[in-house]
Amino acid sequence: MNILAFDLGASGGKLFLAAVGNGKASIQNIHRFDNVSYQINGSLYWDIINIYKEMNIGIKKAIELTDDHIDSFAIDSFSNDFAFIDEKGALLTPVRCYRDKRTERHAAKIYGRLSKEQLYSLSGNQNALFNTYMQLAAMCEDGHGYILKNAYKLLFIPDLLINFLTGKTISEYTLSSVSQMYDFKKDDWCQEILDCYSIPRSLFGTLTKPGTLLGRTQESYNRYMETKGFPVSVVCEHDTASAYLSSPVTSDCALISCGTWALIGTELESCVITGEGYRANLANEGGFKGHHRLLRNVMSSWFIQETKRYYKEHGQDYSFEELGQLAAAAKPFGYLFDPDEDVFYEPGNMPVKIQQYCMDRYGSRPETTGEIIRCIYESLAMKFRWTIEQLEHISGKPLPVINMMGGGAKASMLCQFTANAAGRTVIAGPDEATAIGNITVQLISTGAAATLNEAKDIMRPSYRTKEYTPQNTEEWNMHYEAFLKLSNDSDPASLRGAKEEQR
Repeated sequence: MNILAFDLGASGGKLFLAAVGNGKASIQNIHRFDNVSYQINGSLYWDIINIYKEMNIGIKKAIELTDDHIDSFAIDSFSNDFAFIDEKGALLTPVRCYRDKRTERHAAKIYGRLSKEQLYSLSGNQNALFNTYMQLAAMCEDGHGYILKNAYKLLFIPDLLINFLTGKTISEYTLSSVSQMYDFKKDDWCQEILDCYSIPRSLFGTLTKPGTLLGRTQESYNRYMETKGFPVSVVCEHDTASAYLSSPVTSDCALISCGTWALIGTELESCVITGEGYRANLANEGGFKGHHRLLRNVMSSWFIQETKRYYKEHGQDYSFEELGQLAAAAKPFGYLFDPDEDVFYEPGNMPVKIQQYCMDRYGSRPETTGEIIRCIYESLAMKFRWTIEQLEHISGKPLPVINMMGGGAKASMLCQFTANAAGRTVIAGPDEATAIGNITVQLISTGAAATLNEAKDIMRPSYRTKEYTPQNTEEWNMHYEAFLKLSNDSDPASLRGAKEEQR
């Protein structure tokens, strides 16, 4: 059996081909490409046409490698971003990037209709400017509400690409559940939130749960690609949901899906929508059947990606390994910063932003590349600890072990620093967690596995993990106390997660 998975991230896309047989899966990365946003007249966009083109290049490679025998294909990506189509499937709008400033411009007006506390109570989602609801509300405030009234469907990025392949219009559950428009109690769209900006319920496709075999590619696509066609499955299309599903740790643990963002959380049997969760801005998110996530977003590899890009633009094209070596040689605990400060959210000039932050706080700044990278990793590790402690407190669930998954699992310095800061063992891997979770659900949708545990057993030989134990915990504890005071308040709840309530 040949299973193809497309994992689209905010910085790049990858296609993985899994050959499944004799109770095992062998996985190879057959195509990858960069994904960047583009600013046009002050607005930020994704190049969805290039994404579609690159996806098809990967599919073409899989067709050649399998002699045109693909048993299932599925897509996952980051959440919240979308486009509109008409009844014939024509693309009506480009895809705006979640980092676009339009939501920030209109935030006060939007929260004036439904407060942050009301939104949290209704949806259980974190209050964040990038949420789909915030983007739709900002569209209306910009005078573009007519698009909502005249479009046939709103499709999240994976569902848009699936529409290009199959002609079908769905709203996949895990993506819908983090749109800030979903009601977990009713397991349906929240009419009260939709009514705030007259968002038509009919705008959304058929609500579809992960593990569904959707159907085959349409004839027009088959002719275009010169293929006999292949089945398309619906998986946990929210990349975080797919990543969490890949975790090899079965005991209670903190899960960190670490890519551009670090999604730090734990799995629970049901949602936790409480005042404390609201004040800490913890998100409730849907997953595979019986899986709910309580988590918090922390900007993570974004800092390294943007710093690397800055130096490349200025003539220094460092590899990730070189950056790690420079950081290892730098003095420890020179500077710390809160990774979730607003100044770091937008792309561009990341080292300069970090230096300015430190100058404002400390009266001095990291000067060398190594000092900046070390500052990033130490600050991330501290923020990871703070978030895990919040999760333990609000869920009432001890989290003695950390499973670091995704690209961050390959960053040995970050893994070790996280173990040191949190005083807990870190199990790193799988590094391609999202793709593994994607393929895991396809095993179920195709009938190759009857249960989730059976599917995970098939996938387990395809990746390795590495264990990191805490070191120098007394020194890290001392500097953690200093980290907590970055907000001029020693109470951990005063860091940005809780401050969202006041905005």
